[in-house]
Amino acid sequence: MMGKEIRTEAVEQLFDAVLTLKDKNECYQFFEDLCTVNELLSLAQRLQVAKMLREDHTYLEVAEKTGASTATISRVNRSLNYGNDGYDLVFSKMKAE
Repeated sequence: MMGKEIRTEAVEQLFDAVLTLKDKNECYQFFEDLCTVNELLSLAQRLQVAKMLREDHTYLEVAEKTGASTATISRVNRSLNYGNDGYDLVFSKMKAE
């Protein structure tokens, strides 16, 4: 993928910080400080879009249920098809729990 390198020291520190979180309450505390409400809702929406696409919902169904734009849905779909399998990694771990 072209563009900015994400494997920076700052990103490493962010991931280290996330990995220290023990439960949902700690996640709420940290992410409410870290992100704006809209940023957090946007991340949550992308995860919901990915889940629905993996469950074979149509773009129209996904848009109606999540409120995501077709641009967002197609960006998430591109990640599902040509990305780093991060969504699928998380979905399989969530299913296992």
